[in-house]
Amino acid sequence: MACHRIEELIELLEPAWQKDSDLNLLEFLANLAKEAGFDGELNNLSDEVLIYHLKMRDSDKTEAIPGLKKDYEDDFKSALLKARGII
Repeated sequence: MACHRIEELIELLEPAWQKDSDLNLLEFLANLAKEAGFDGELNNLSDEVLIYHLKMRDSDKTEAIPGLKKDYEDDFKSALLKARGII
C-alpha cells in the first residue's frame, strides 16, 4: 500500500516540480503545503494532502475531488433516492 502511494506521489510531483525547477525539493513542498492551506510543520504534512492537492492543483475549483467523483450526483433528489436504495 505504501509503495503505491510513493509511486503515485512521485508521478504527480515530477511534472509539477519541473515547472518550478529553480526550487529545491523542500521549498517546493513548502509551496505546495501553503497552496493547499496547510499551516502546520512540514514534517506533519501527509502524503494524502500532497496527492490530492497535486491532482486538483490545475483543475476548476468547483470540480469534484477524484476519490469522491464516483459517488457524485448532480442533483440532491437523485442522491437522496440513491442513498435510500430506490434507484
